[in-house]
Amino acid sequence: MEKLIFGRYIPGNSWIHRLDPRAKLLSTIFFIFVIFLANNWQTYLTLFIFVLTAVLLSEIKMSFFINGIKPMIWLILFTVILQVLFTGGGEVYFQWGILMITSQGLMNGVFIFCRFVLIIFMSTLLTLTTMPLSLTDALEYLMRPLTALKVPVYEIALMLSIALRFVPTLMDETEKIMNAQRARGVDFGEGNVFQQMKAIVPLLIPLFVSSFNRAEELATAMEARGYSGGEGRTKFRKLDWSASDTLVMAVFVLMTGALVLLRT
Repeated sequence: MEKLIFGRYIPGNSWIHRLDPRAKLLSTIFFIFVIFLANNWQTYLTLFIFVLTAVLLSEIKMSFFINGIKPMIWLILFTVILQVLFTGGGEVYFQWGILMITSQGLMNGVFIFCRFVLIIFMSTLLTLTTMPLSLTDALEYLMRPLTALKVPVYEIALMLSIALRFVPTLMDETEKIMNAQRARGVDFGEGNVFQQMKAIVPLLIPLFVSSFNRAEELATAMEARGYSGGEGRTKFRKLDWSASDTLVMAVFVLMTGALVLLRT
């Protein structure tokens, strides 16, 4: 649990840290869509150079980004295996019924793996260099036009803010419950898959109970303080769009153009 990256912010004063959270959020969303333009090794090499440059500019250790991949490694491998075994085309290396390994399948598997790694790196970079409350402010600002459609933007931003705030707290609570269960003889790492899933049940029930109790206490505290929604409220943290943020968006546009030119 201590290696979980989601919801963690690493304080710093790098160029990436100083960017406006709106620029970082827009860049990450834009990158997730742009990555599907890549379809050969030249385009993926361009994306990797771009992402690694951003990681270096953040001045954060590479180990944090690798730890961001570890929790999803089984999902990534499962998706890659499906691509390899069920994609036809090119030279056939192995075939057994509907299962086959072809050159096109292997290439698609490698590309899918690269997409997962790139997306995880960019999303990890966003969370590690942006305070959760700043990220919530950015999301609220970008969703503000939806208020014309009666979408509860302020409530959605509040829920996201609370969720991000309590992720570390829930992780600490989970660790305490796991230690208590280990003291009672529960082993979370032994046995087959079904035995390991069964061992998690004593962990989930008290965690759910604790989460609901904490949510009720938080709701009572907000009502006692007269909270009445976000519309019309003043902001303690002011978002400031600078020339660096405009430069970042321009770089993303140039990268998109390079990907289009390198596509086969």
